Amino acid sequence: MPCRNLMAAPMTETTMTGKPARNGPTTRLIDIVFPGDTNHHGTLFGGTGLALMDRVAFIAATRFGRAPFVTASCERIDFKQPARIGHIVEFTASPIKAGRRSLTVEVEMAAETIVGRKRHTCTRGIFHMVAIPEGEDAARYALPELLPAEEPEPSEAVAMVDIVFPDQANSVGRMFGGEAIAYMTKAAFVAASRHSGKLVVLASSERIDFARAIEIGEIVEAEARVERVGRSSMSIETKLWSENLLTGERHVTATGRFSMVAVDKDHRPVPVHDGAVVLEQGRT
Repeated sequence: MPCRNLMAAPMTETTMTGKPARNGPTTRLIDIVFPGDTNHHGTLFGGTGLALMDRVAFIAATRFGRAPFVTASCERIDFKQPARIGHIVEFTASPIKAGRRSLTVEVEMAAETIVGRKRHTCTRGIFHMVAIPEGEDAARYALPELLPAEEPEPSEAVAMVDIVFPDQANSVGRMFGGEAIAYMTKAAFVAASRHSGKLVVLASSERIDFARAIEIGEIVEAEARVERVGRSSMSIETKLWSENLLTGERHVTATGRFSMVAVDKDHRPVPVHDGAVVLEQGRT
């Protein structure tokens, strides 16, 4: 950073507008590896993995600082194991160090098989993000103090975040309903797959209600949990939240319920739990 001679210009007093200290909660982005995302070996392109790591680092930084951020740099990233076609990939990002406007975010990429739920770490990386505040108070902006992360409460629900981009929106800048439904369905798929440890397919969806439009640039977070379990089917309750990047204001945008069915390699229905018929969650 270039140095300035403070004696060469009149000194002005600047009052910092730091925000209250806060924890750096973990942000999770979950996706599925499809053939179009892989090389000729059937493994996820490294560039695609890096792009998703950078995206989740951006979301985590913005949630912490509530200001626009840019990526300043990332430290060396070594890929230890690949993610293959059909794997669920999970990217977790946590702020670990905060300066006045710079934030260091640690990101981990892990892959897991749908059948059997075998999980391995693909890589870890450190991303250095810089806040670019806007508006009248931009000169006085400072990041809040970073407090130690709190242990999250155990939950069987799947929570996954992403950002709405222009190619997902209609002519008035709002997310297509079909894109929102697809994201909710993906969350339901992950929840059902993790619960059963088997390949699952969508059998049906019940009524989906949209309560609010989602704008370009907003965060979307899908929460999916297994509500009921039958012999081969699972009912997954899903909520879709929208979140303003800069204010943190959140709204339940859509709710829905999806019926997923566990299948074998020939796509025939199989019991959700081997050796037991589960009639409803928590009872065998």
